[in-house]
Amino acid sequence: MPSHFLHTDADLHKALKQLVKADPRWQPVLEKAGRPNLRRRPAGFPGLCAIAVSQQLSTSSARAIWGRLEAAFDPFHHDAVRLARAPKLARIGLSAPKIRTLKAIGKAVSKGTIDLEAVGTMEADDAHNALVALHGIGPWTADIYLLFCLGHSDAWPAGDLALQEAARTGFGLKARPDAKQMVKIAEAWRPWRGVAAHVLWAYYSAVKRRDPAPAQPNRKVTK
Repeated sequence: MPSHFLHTDADLHKALKQLVKADPRWQPVLEKAGRPNLRRRPAGFPGLCAIAVSQQLSTSSARAIWGRLEAAFDPFHHDAVRLARAPKLARIGLSAPKIRTLKAIGKAVSKGTIDLEAVGTMEADDAHNALVALHGIGPWTADIYLLFCLGHSDAWPAGDLALQEAARTGFGLKARPDAKQMVKIAEAWRPWRGVAAHVLWAYYSAVKRRDPAPAQPNRKVTK
């Protein structure tokens, strides 16, 4: 199945038509959610590290730590990070597991174990598998990177709690689906699962009146 990428809002809005065509149940969900806007972040080593840093943190805390990291490493290069002393990174606000993760990513990029530019040309499942092979990069982080940094139309963060809750409400499910159920539900939406994610976050925001931000698996969401 060919890969598609969402580089502009126009790309996203064209893809919405394909999603509704694949599954007409999306029409009322989209009417409630409104047309989502595309939110893109820088790709490559800085983009992947920024998402890894944000795991299990509030938006404000993640932004503050990332700001200190960028100030300490300018430019934010993989060799500088992998060679940095752990105490320096700890003073910036990184936990020991996140220090290990950032250093592992830097080492993988430096040694050529992963080519983040090549990841940007892969199909969603292949790109996902390449990313989760890195130390400290789980499924949620990989798919958020594919969606927001690369604009992949088929990335599907099935473990995202906000998406699960939006799917429960939007499709009238009896219970919040877990990650395995979300994978099964979304199979018919390929190659537009990433588009579905953008709509569900917008739907969650419209229904719950909260910021339409991803919610990683072990953070609470409002029912």
